Amino acid sequence: MSTAKPTSGKGFTGAHMLMMAVGFFGVIIAVNITMATLAMKSWTGLVVTNSYVASQEFEEKRLAHEAQRAAGWEAVLTYRPGAARLVILDGARAPIDLGDVSILLNRPVGGHDDKALAFERKADGAYEAAVELPAGLWEATVTAADTALGPFELRERMRVETAP
Repeated sequence: MSTAKPTSGKGFTGAHMLMMAVGFFGVIIAVNITMATLAMKSWTGLVVTNSYVASQEFEEKRLAHEAQRAAGWEAVLTYRPGAARLVILDGARAPIDLGDVSILLNRPVGGHDDKALAFERKADGAYEAAVELPAGLWEATVTAADTALGPFELRERMRVETAP
């Protein structure tokens, strides 16, 4: 005599396989759509809006930078809590007056926390801008109007260790 219970005879059927396949691919498609949506809402990676124009300006900037280096120009950008400071000296170690100087501070990735500021020339010839930066890595782009040696541009990365 057998103690096994009778079964209905329906084991794993094609309907079961279809539901598993639809569920499996449904999860994959849902994750892909979610990831694509999140990627579209985050940083695009765009560095310049028009790469053709940027390539045209590159040679002019390169030649100006070489002329400024040949003249002995030395620029040092520093940050202390509360202020960014730019010291730019000529070959005779005298401060250079660049006129209107601006700085753009931004995160290397993300496009958030961007700050565009104008430097103010101090009595010692240095330029300062009041700014509070949260801790982390920052990219600074300092620009000035055309000089006798071409446009001035300084790009530097700096790490702010502690938040204000």
